[in-house]
Amino acid sequence: MYIEQFANYLVFERNYSERTVSAYRQDLELFETFIKGIDATLELATVHRDVVRMWVVSMMENGDAATTVNRKLSTLRTFYKFLMTRGVVTHSPLKDIKGPKVGKPLPHFVRDSEMEAILNNADQDDGFLSVRNRCILALFYETGIRLAELISLNNGDIDFDNCTLKVTGKRDKQRIIPFGQGMAEQLREYMKVRDAEFDAEDSDALFLNIKGGRIPRHQVYHLVKDALAETSVEKKSPHVLRHTFATSMLNNDAELGAVKELLGHNSLSTTEVYVHMTFQELKDIYKQAHPRA
Repeated sequence: MYIEQFANYLVFERNYSERTVSAYRQDLELFETFIKGIDATLELATVHRDVVRMWVVSMMENGDAATTVNRKLSTLRTFYKFLMTRGVVTHSPLKDIKGPKVGKPLPHFVRDSEMEAILNNADQDDGFLSVRNRCILALFYETGIRLAELISLNNGDIDFDNCTLKVTGKRDKQRIIPFGQGMAEQLREYMKVRDAEFDAEDSDALFLNIKGGRIPRHQVYHLVKDALAETSVEKKSPHVLRHTFATSMLNNDAELGAVKELLGHNSLSTTEVYVHMTFQELKDIYKQAHPRA
């Protein structure tokens, strides 16, 4: 009875779609089936919060994802709020009930061996496009900069004497990122080929498109996506190379605070996800290698 009243309320007063209402009804019917399985005399209007806790435990033991459990709890909260406004119940059994924590998805990254293969096997033609594309891929991997940061780089942002790059990040916050001698040589090679291809005074932009203007975002995105086509990584984008940079740094004993500064993160907690990721790698290796894992 109450489920049907609630469904009508969602349709006629909240103007919810048929699909949404069906999902709410299904969640409530599953909960009602659960409480009847505990005690046939239990009713939705008389359920205690301990029963709700039992339902949460039951769902988790059955392998339901944390997101699924939280969605069903959200349905119950909305349902009991409806019953309270109708005077059917005086309080919600969902009070003080917390759903399971939803783990943050780990960032996708390319393994070092695959990344080296990409850079070594890239088109070795000495034409402008090939030299530019190799340089872009290497710079992403060696500095961890964002896509927007790369396309906004100007010639004056490179300090070859100190092998550093001045990057303007989010909210116009600037940071200095070091790079190696190999990257310096690659940048010099690119700039030489670029200046031979175009009038150097035409643009202050570091990376140009085939017409001599600043390279657009979508072109960089697609060249990275094509370069990652043969790798095992599921997602293929410039941001994956940023994740790859961070993971490689931490796997080679870089301090978390240093990686935070290089990435331009405001909070250390943002960078900590990479620690969790590298630890997950260790767990995977352990499971594969240890006979009792």
